[in-house]
Amino acid sequence: MGFFSWKTNDTDESIANKYSEAETFEVWMIDNKGNTWHEPDYEGYGVFGGKPFYELMGEMNGISWDEAVAVSGSSRKNTLWPNLVRCKPDSYEWQNVEPANCEGQGYWL
Repeated sequence: MGFFSWKTNDTDESIANKYSEAETFEVWMIDNKGNTWHEPDYEGYGVFGGKPFYELMGEMNGISWDEAVAVSGSSRKNTLWPNLVRCKPDSYEWQNVEPANCEGQGYWL
């Protein structure tokens, strides 16, 4: 299984995982209700602050984890997206925008 990685919603930077030679940084995942999960050392497997990205996306949309993975990158309308940001959440307002995928899976940057 490969790594999951995205670019941040606020700075459009690739979120490197801790196994990469690229510099890592803290990331916050935010849902549409203002809940946040802080990840200081991303491992690359889609989990931020103990919460899997696709699990949260499923909860936000009333669908399963598998369905959330399938929806990612599609043109499905009315999908709510978790945000991944580098700035602290108190200075960022959640937006319904899918985080862009990192082509290098957070490893080959």
